[in-house]
Amino acid sequence: MDAELVTLVGTGTTTLVGLMVTDLWEQTKQRVVRLFSRGGDADAVAGELEETRAALIAATGRSDQEDLTSDLTATVRLRLRRLLEQDPDTAVELRRLVDEFAPAAPSGTVHNSITGGTQHGPVIQGHTFTNLTFHTRDGRQP
Repeated sequence: MDAELVTLVGTGTTTLVGLMVTDLWEQTKQRVVRLFSRGGDADAVAGELEETRAALIAATGRSDQEDLTSDLTATVRLRLRRLLEQDPDTAVELRRLVDEFAPAAPSGTVHNSITGGTQHGPVIQGHTFTNLTFHTRDGRQP
């Protein structure tokens, strides 16, 4: 499988599993069933997808949520991989689904502002900082 299809499988998996636990699932379920059931039993596929969805929803908040989600995600990934290996033309339909429903990549710029008060030293906004050194004019430590 070429790199482009491997990437599509990964993105498709993330998108489909993400959709299963949202209200958008009902809107997309038939398209996913059609994709997965090519040449097979659509009712059986729909049932399997509903079982996966129910398991994902039931796992929410449980101590094993991460493990269960990971297992179910791996199952969907394997199913997509097999589907694209057997019928590479399905990549077009999967790509349409991904393009329509995948979360948009963050874009734009970030603007931070500080209001309400006077700051008499450096202000740092961010996630993780290590090994910071502050130099002041009068030699006092902040």
